[in-house]
Amino acid sequence: MAKKFTITTALPYANGPLHLGHVAGVYIPADIYARYQRAKGEDVVFIGGTDEHGVPISIKAKKEGISPKEVVNRYHNIIKKSLSGLGITLDYFGQTSSEVHHKMSSDWFMGLAEKGEFKEEVSEQYYDEENSQFLSDRYITGECPSCNKEGAYGDQCEKCGTSLSPTELINPKSAISGNKPVLKETKHWFLQLDKYEPWLKEWIEEKKSILKPNVYGQVKSWLDAGLHPRAITRDLDWGVPVPLPGGEGKVLYVWFDAPIGYVSFTKQLMESEPEKFNGKTWEDYWKKDGDSSLVHFLGKDNIVFHCIIFPAMLKQMGDYILPQNIPANEFLNLEGEKFSTSKNWAVWLDDFLIEFPDKTDTLRYVLCSILP
Repeated sequence: MAKKFTITTALPYANGPLHLGHVAGVYIPADIYARYQRAKGEDVVFIGGTDEHGVPISIKAKKEGISPKEVVNRYHNIIKKSLSGLGITLDYFGQTSSEVHHKMSSDWFMGLAEKGEFKEEVSEQYYDEENSQFLSDRYITGECPSCNKEGAYGDQCEKCGTSLSPTELINPKSAISGNKPVLKETKHWFLQLDKYEPWLKEWIEEKKSILKPNVYGQVKSWLDAGLHPRAITRDLDWGVPVPLPGGEGKVLYVWFDAPIGYVSFTKQLMESEPEKFNGKTWEDYWKKDGDSSLVHFLGKDNIVFHCIIFPAMLKQMGDYILPQNIPANEFLNLEGEKFSTSKNWAVWLDDFLIEFPDKTDTLRYVLCSILP
């Protein structure tokens, strides 16, 4: 019997086209692995999609004067077309703004809430008085406390990859108005990551011989520093609504709902092409009884979410498989600076495909040869 593989690719924000960093670090390596397993006769589902919630989408929509849904639909189609043009053999490329995904994310949230995995907490968060808005994630910037790079976001520093919270930034300012924010109380739900620390340490050590050194090293440093509860809701109006009393005007944190997309996209694939999978369902590729090997392909900025937060969620959901491997790659640089969609610093894949439509294999080869 063929061995099953559930292969996923990191979900790019649908706020711009794909650049060569995306395909060098994620899509080409994942495609090679999926093609290899299929060539061996294995049973493969190869899943990708666009991450359509979170602050980058809202910022893009506000700048263009259109709705977030219009933004994500436009870039989802551009990205999907580019991947097809590069010969990436995904079985399904979904959208986290879909109804199926919203329902599954809400179900996960309620399932974990019923198990007592969250705690409600009122805390002070930065607030833009001019715009009457809380500043989560990329609505706020400042100096990174780890590498002192200016322009770090409230959720992560793109220079060093450190995961941050807004209150850790040095000299923070609103990305909307440029003003210095004030602190204001708000209620959120927190995933109690500290509860899972002993298990996560044991799990990562078991995988030390499998994981790439950059993955193991980053996760170990996080675990050695000690885990803390992490807010998994946000004061925003674009995203999956918090399905609990008191959650009005709040949505699920994008890094809570985005990895659930791997599961919801698999579900949509099975429902759209049942004949192709001979009666199998998404559970056959995600539940323990299905005995599938889960492999995540991603960039180094996503390591913490796929090695700490998502495994903790899968574990607490009870009967889900856990990642077998997380082959994360480093960033591809352009003139010494990391490729970045939000900063418009990149060589865009769709531009390349338009200019050199007969050179896709050449591009794949070159990016493989300089794989970051």
